[in-house]
Amino acid sequence: MDEITVGKYIVLKDRYYTKEHEWVLVKGKKAWVGITDYAQKELGDIVYVDLPEKDSHYEAGDVLVNLESVKNVAPVYAPVSGTVVEVNSQLQDEPQLVNESPYEDGWLVVLEMDDPAELEDLLTAEDYAQMLADIIKEERVESISIGTPPEESFEESLDALPEDIPYEDKER
Repeated sequence: MDEITVGKYIVLKDRYYTKEHEWVLVKGKKAWVGITDYAQKELGDIVYVDLPEKDSHYEAGDVLVNLESVKNVAPVYAPVSGTVVEVNSQLQDEPQLVNESPYEDGWLVVLEMDDPAELEDLLTAEDYAQMLADIIKEERVESISIGTPPEESFEESLDALPEDIPYEDKER
């Protein structure tokens, strides 16, 4: 399986991606949907997966699945419009599969796509990898700047002191 490595994250080349970190694997008119390696690592340990009912219909952008992790509950949006034809019921008993195997055993649902042309609105693996690289760069800059106080010279810090500080010269 061809993949792109971005930092510590894997992006598979055989899928489409959303800016919200969902992936779509297309086979004919069927679309397997899951979350990316980046998304599962950001969520932390997944403890519950709220899957949709079979035969329910979703428009692109609708909340399709809710993933509950030790950190929070995160929605997974339908990347394309379609009807749920299969759910990964194994996740009911083993939600950790989303963390352990986000691109294989941790898939969430299969949609019968209404309009395969909607795939044109999604990101290619290369475009998603570039977006992910940009996110990682931004996170690095923010984490560095958060921990770095502004530099101040000794004279500047003395100038910041109030001038009317009482001072007594005591003999010892």
